[in-house]
Amino acid sequence: MKKTVLAIIEPDLFPELVAKRAARLAALYGHNLELLLCDPLLIPFGDSFIASTEAQQLADRIRQTQKEIIDDIAAAVSKDDLNVEATVLHDRPIGDAIVSRALDSEPAIVVKGTRFHSSAERATFTYTDWQLIRELLCPVWFVKNGEWKEDPIIVAAIDPTHEHDPSATVDREIVATGKTLASRFGGSLLLLHTYQSLTELGSRATWTVRPIELPIDAIDKRVRESHRRQLDEFATANDISLLDVHQLPGRTREILPAFARSHHADVVVMGAIARSAKNRRILGSTAEQVLDHLPCDIYLVRGD
Repeated sequence: MKKTVLAIIEPDLFPELVAKRAARLAALYGHNLELLLCDPLLIPFGDSFIASTEAQQLADRIRQTQKEIIDDIAAAVSKDDLNVEATVLHDRPIGDAIVSRALDSEPAIVVKGTRFHSSAERATFTYTDWQLIRELLCPVWFVKNGEWKEDPIIVAAIDPTHEHDPSATVDREIVATGKTLASRFGGSLLLLHTYQSLTELGSRATWTVRPIELPIDAIDKRVRESHRRQLDEFATANDISLLDVHQLPGRTREILPAFARSHHADVVVMGAIARSAKNRRILGSTAEQVLDHLPCDIYLVRGD
């Protein structure tokens, strides 16, 4: 039985573009496509609403309009070799309903539009995007509002020195995904690894351990060279030209968006792994930290 790409369609998050991106992924991997319209218009018609004939008629018209909207989007992306199913999700709260649907249907990929989130949303962890990142077991593709170039740039964000993934399972999955996308869509793949430079921490460290003088520059050089050696070995083992491999010092949450912007990336492929003790995901909280700031799509692959 074919697997399914589950596309979360929201009227205020460029629904046609999300459906189009999901359809391309479904065609790429030979999957079916399910379009799931998530629209909060019926919230006022919940159990606490005073029932009336007029209210019921209005609710029915809204349901009919929602069905027509999702059917039209499905028709726009349908192809002879692509099986498309279109449904409307009325369950609430929306984040829980999407997670429940995904856990039940076990899609190969979940695709969803994303936008900038306010400080209040980030502080309270209430918005759906973070919920999908933290709770879903499958890869998640977040779509930003923008068309891909004809020759898309795919950035694979990897860390061959990650202590929780010594066998580089996640990195290999990231690179394999990036190579597939680049090959299928006629694009190019860039590898990016960031590392924490000791130079920027040098003044604080020196102040902390006074009067001992720390050879920060020498230590930083050894760290940089060690990371680069592991990065180059990983790239060579995965048939990636060293000309396409980049190593930059600094915090990933700051460097990755800047790199994606300067290289006109169309999608950044990132990874998530699980702690062995509690099976809790390490998103590097990085996925959450860069979600708002990346100018392009984000593809979060799993390596559990």
